[in-house]
Amino acid sequence: MTRPKITLFENLRTLGYVPFYLAIEREEWAREGVDVTVTLSPSTDYTAQGLLDGATDVSWGGPMRVMMHHDAARRRGEDCPLVCFGQVVARDPFVLVGREPNPDFRFADLTGRRLGVAVEVPTPWMTLQDDLDRAGVAPADWTRAPDRSMGENVEALARGEVDVIQVFEPYADRAVTEHGGHVWHRFATRGDVGFTSFYTTRAFAERERETCRALIRGIGRSLRYLHDADPAEMAATVRPYFPDLSEEALARIIGTLRGVGLWAKTPHFPPTAFVRLKAALLTGGLIAHDIPYDLAVDADLSDTPIPAD
Repeated sequence: MTRPKITLFENLRTLGYVPFYLAIEREEWAREGVDVTVTLSPSTDYTAQGLLDGATDVSWGGPMRVMMHHDAARRRGEDCPLVCFGQVVARDPFVLVGREPNPDFRFADLTGRRLGVAVEVPTPWMTLQDDLDRAGVAPADWTRAPDRSMGENVEALARGEVDVIQVFEPYADRAVTEHGGHVWHRFATRGDVGFTSFYTTRAFAERERETCRALIRGIGRSLRYLHDADPAEMAATVRPYFPDLSEEALARIIGTLRGVGLWAKTPHFPPTAFVRLKAALLTGGLIAHDIPYDLAVDADLSDTPIPAD
């Protein structure tokens, strides 16, 4: 029997995607009988668009992109063929790092502060503005610093040009260990928001149902391993993806991210996580339509049973 072959787009290179890199290195999808060629997407904007263009069969990245495509299709009076399956990065990986200690952080503590916001992708700002709105912190209460990359914001924090920065790893770890910064808040404490999943076209999901189930089984075993393994062992496995980081730093970061519940225990994609993310996109104005869960998420694929090792 011929093994199915697919192309899978990696959204961008980031430590939040450790479960995917573990699945690749541990050959979990090959074990399921699928030949998967993982290719780095040309840009985060193209990770979903590439499915429509036929450049890839499946992508992984933020369901935010799928909601944006559904929203744009609604504006045109059309149907969107994209569908998500399998929650992998369940929680928001971003962190607020300040110049001074603040162990009892509240969002009101941003009042009068200069905040460097992450601008590489839309989701972190959408979820942050939603948190601020829920906490009653108005935009006029704090100062948004000029847009910079996360790496530039780490340096700006060290120079005293900003008071707080919103970054993910390894920038948060670098700000603390190299520049004396202090973690104020981890957005993972918000709970599950469906931060990263697989997505594809509905036609591919129906036509290649078993291939999609194989992806879920493979990532499910990867998640099971991730929650049991020694961080140092995992760091050694994924080190080729992060050659600029020491194994010690990788292990420290992986242990921290696992400890705050960043990664799902199973690929189940609950409606509550989807709705929490959607609410932030709606209040932030990134989308204008209430995209139904059943339209944008294939719950049946997400709940594919994960076999015992």
